[in-house]
Amino acid sequence: MRCGQRVTRQTPRITATAIRADCDKKAPCSAVALATGYNAGMPDFPTLLVVGAGDVARRALPRLTGRYRVLVVHRRAEQATMWRALGALPIHADLDDRASLERLAGLADCVLYTAPPDESASGDSRVARLANVLKRRASIPRRIVYISTSGVYGDRHGAPTPETAPCRPDSARGMRRLTAERLWRQFARQTGASVTILRAPGIYAGDRLPLARLRAGTPCAIASEDTPANRIHADDLALLCVAALERRGGIRCYNVCDDSQLATGEWLDAIADRYRLARPPRLPHAELATAVSPAQWSFLRESRLLLNARMHAELAVALRHPTLDAFLASADATIELVADAAAG
Repeated sequence: MRCGQRVTRQTPRITATAIRADCDKKAPCSAVALATGYNAGMPDFPTLLVVGAGDVARRALPRLTGRYRVLVVHRRAEQATMWRALGALPIHADLDDRASLERLAGLADCVLYTAPPDESASGDSRVARLANVLKRRASIPRRIVYISTSGVYGDRHGAPTPETAPCRPDSARGMRRLTAERLWRQFARQTGASVTILRAPGIYAGDRLPLARLRAGTPCAIASEDTPANRIHADDLALLCVAALERRGGIRCYNVCDDSQLATGEWLDAIADRYRLARPPRLPHAELATAVSPAQWSFLRESRLLLNARMHAELAVALRHPTLDAFLASADATIELVADAAAG
């Protein structure tokens, strides 16, 4: 069966009210209820399980609800109302609680996994727990899409980096994501599922810009030590997730980034100029390492130039924001409001 394609199920439907009451509780949801649909009269779409109730998943949802019966895993009660209003069925579960994950087994035809690893662990125990639950039932998801990070490549000293480049992470962040990739690869080999790995660099959007950093005067590298970097707009990453769910067959990795090749300082300067903020001060690496937080330094010290030809050729998504200039041009009205507020 192809994800996104209607399927025929013989199990009788039950009411949406009963399913919602069942799934808002911390007891396991009824697999029959979830498998048969949570909205009377809705098309019999395949079921998509979204794990990671965050910004990218929210942006993808409008393009998913017309193709899938969407279930969203959440662990905070206040999230349930929002996801239900957006057309998804919220399911209470905690990736750090194996028992709560049992309710997810056997429910989904496809999985979109956007959740981050547990930063206190050396690997990714969250993916390990979920994968073990999902493969124990007769009904196993046939498509997995996982958002990873370009940090799995480690520091490439600005070298062009295709998906075939060796993965040599030199940060705990990159190692945790590489561990997760390997767990999903293992899942694919054991179950025959298709696994698509999206290696994303820094994610930005109109409400995810480094304006606070610019206002704080946080420094970046001097031009002679700055190197090209990659980014992706959150809306474009959401579109790529939707396209990746349609991919079938085996395991495939994609560098998912826009077409810009701006160094970090150039990128920050362009945003500062457009928002009428001071450009960030520049420091040599030797001084920068102690002038910024360890987390910021872990990003700044790594350099690679992602190649995205495979993404364009195979996922065939027309990016809404292929460059920073394209984003800034499309966001002109909003930018003026923010800039005026900051000036006033």
